[in-house]
Amino acid sequence: MIAASHADLAVSNIAAAIGEPARARILCSLLDGRARTSTELAAIAGVTPSTTSVHLNRLKEEGLIKALSQGKHRYYSLQSRQVARAIEALCVLTGSPRRAFAPTTPTHLRTARTCYDHIAGTLGVSLHDRLKALKWIVVRPDGPHTAYELSENGVRSLEDLGLDLTAARALRRRFAFGCLDWSERRFHIGGSFGAALLEFALKQKWVLPEPGSRALAITNLGRREMQSRLGLSLTV
Repeated sequence: MIAASHADLAVSNIAAAIGEPARARILCSLLDGRARTSTELAAIAGVTPSTTSVHLNRLKEEGLIKALSQGKHRYYSLQSRQVARAIEALCVLTGSPRRAFAPTTPTHLRTARTCYDHIAGTLGVSLHDRLKALKWIVVRPDGPHTAYELSENGVRSLEDLGLDLTAARALRRRFAFGCLDWSERRFHIGGSFGAALLEFALKQKWVLPEPGSRALAITNLGRREMQSRLGLSLTV
C-alpha cells in the first residue's frame, strides 16, 4: 500500500473543507473580494450561527479564509488571491453563478462619507485602490497586511498635489492603514494620512459635507481634478 505524502494529505484536507456544501457557499460568496460577518455568512450558507462558527474555524485552519476584527464586528475574507483563483476555477467547472454583493447602505452614504476623519464609501475605496495601483502607497514589509507606507514617488507626487505629509506624520497615531469599509466591505485609507486626504479634498472643494450627515457630496470640480491629477474616473 502506498503511503500518503504530506502534500497528498494537505490536498485531501483542503478538498474536504471546500467540499462541504455550506462551506462551499461561504467561499463562493467571498469571491467578490468583499468581507462579510459571520451573521451574513450564516444566512448565505443556510445554517445556524453556531454551525457557521464551526465551518469558519475549519476554513481558517486550512488557510482558506482570514478574519479581521474591526470595532464590534469580525469580518471574514479569502486568505489570498491563490485561494480565490482556486475557488473561481471550481465555479467555472460547475458553471455555478456567483452571488452578487447587495449592500443595504443608503445611496448617499455609500457614495462618499466620513469614517471618523477619513474618506469612506465608494469614493474612499476607489482612492485606496487607485493610490495602490499608482504605487504611491505600498504595504509595509514589516507590518500587518493592512499597514501602508508611501513610496518615494508617492511622497513626491502627493506633496506636489498639495498634501502636508510632514504634519500628518507628526501626529501621534498610525500613519496609514487599510480601514475596512462598512458599506463596500473593502479597504479605504485610515490613519493620519487618510485624515490628510480628507482635509485636502475638503479644502480643494473636491467634496463638500452634507449638513447634519456624514455624507460627502462629490463636486464636478472634484470629479475633474481626480480624473486629471489621479487618473481616477468616478462612476458614482
